[in-house]
Amino acid sequence: MAAKTLTIDGKQLSAEEGATVLQAAAEAGVKIPTLCHLEGLHDIGACRLCLVEVAGGPKLLPACTTLITEGMEVTTASERLKNYRRLTLELLFAERNHVCAVCVANGHCELQTLAGQQGLDHVRYDYCFPPWEVDATHRLFGMDHDRCILCQRCVRVCWDIEGAGTKHVSGRGGKAKIISDLDDDWGDSETCTACGKCVQACPTGALYHRGSTVGEMVRDRSKLEFLVNAREKKLWSV
Repeated sequence: MAAKTLTIDGKQLSAEEGATVLQAAAEAGVKIPTLCHLEGLHDIGACRLCLVEVAGGPKLLPACTTLITEGMEVTTASERLKNYRRLTLELLFAERNHVCAVCVANGHCELQTLAGQQGLDHVRYDYCFPPWEVDATHRLFGMDHDRCILCQRCVRVCWDIEGAGTKHVSGRGGKAKIISDLDDDWGDSETCTACGKCVQACPTGALYHRGSTVGEMVRDRSKLEFLVNAREKKLWSV
């Protein structure tokens, strides 16, 4: 593939044609915050934390789904972008009931980590306190909708890697939620293989192993990367 030359934060670099801004930035050592991105899954630009400025463009663009072009000039860390990212994080915290002190992912949560990195020490907006429930019907795993940020990693890993197609998104806006099959209890799902990939992919404490206590949800993402690479290299036959 032909290479494209672009500038990211004043640094000139080259990347393969077809690469996204996020990929080009990562290769150049420029870290752009994101929550919905996970290696091996197709990007959907759900979290909006990776928004960047592109010279000559009228609006901010998600780095994970924006392809590079020749001569593109990208800014990833302006004051405008920092303000947008802080706003996005605040709204994520306010939309649901993220109580870190009693969460299974406390200390191992990507939302919590990003909030610290962005200097978020309080939320300026009223909390919604929605009446979400916990689905503890599965024999191995649980789903706490209060911790969900709708990044859809679980949906994509269930479809793209496991191929079960159990997880979906139902509803719109503040009423959107992750469901199993046709909004069945997870424990009643006829398609779930109990592989646990969705739990490994979750960036927060929304999906967890039953019996986990505060701060115990340490993920091993290398398992997902191994599966993706193994399938691409055809290390086994289907």
